[in-house]
Amino acid sequence: MSLLVKSHKTGLTIVDVTPQSAGWQHVGFAAYRLIPGQSVDFRDPGRECCVVVLSGFVTISAGDQTWREIGRRNSVFDPMAPFAAYVPNGPLVNITAHTAAEIALCTAPGQGHHAARLIPPDSMSRSTRGKGANTRFICDILPQSASADSLLVVEVRTPSGHSSSYPPHKHDADNLPVESYLEETYYHRLNPAQGFAFQRVYTDDRSLDEAMAVEDHDVVMVPRGYHPVCVPFGYESYYLNVMAGPKREWCFKNDPQHEWLLSLPG
Repeated sequence: MSLLVKSHKTGLTIVDVTPQSAGWQHVGFAAYRLIPGQSVDFRDPGRECCVVVLSGFVTISAGDQTWREIGRRNSVFDPMAPFAAYVPNGPLVNITAHTAAEIALCTAPGQGHHAARLIPPDSMSRSTRGKGANTRFICDILPQSASADSLLVVEVRTPSGHSSSYPPHKHDADNLPVESYLEETYYHRLNPAQGFAFQRVYTDDRSLDEAMAVEDHDVVMVPRGYHPVCVPFGYESYYLNVMAGPKREWCFKNDPQHEWLLSLPG
């Protein structure tokens, strides 16, 4: 089975990855394009979710809570953090669009230990990572320091001609504090939209080694292994990462063959 999930270019559902379709246990991811007045629902008694308003304005209802007309971006490439909402397992989640909107639904196993809440943009940490042509811009939507049972959610913008998730790193061994086991999805966007980027997923022994050309709205599944991204000149990359595993900790190991890159001057 290919790790590349191609998107639907029309209709409500852009892409939908379930643990069953991915052949793993933890991460679920879906993205939707909504027209004004259109809604999408989610409810799973065993799974928590994080709704990310990628663009447009929506109202999110979850149980007895409602967050009205939230949103602030026209595009994921706007240099600002998004609105998001965390919902524990159990309540029906409804997202209704007020404008054309794109939303992401990130899910993972939940035990209902945390309350539903709005995650406003000013609560998210934004940072710059890397140096030189390895520079990229990070927004931590639902980091390890924020309340959740399983989910970790982060978005990354990578400039034209840069690499990202690089030097290659992995998190596929339950070996804390050295490394944690986390499944991961990459939801890719490109600007301009006709662009493409490259992602490779590979293991030390090369029992898994898949290189993919990803287009706008495609998803790459990372069940294990290293997973760098390279962006060609002329196109800007955005991706939304969803991670989850048996322990909610992000500890990664760099590929020892390429770790020397960290010593290069900026």
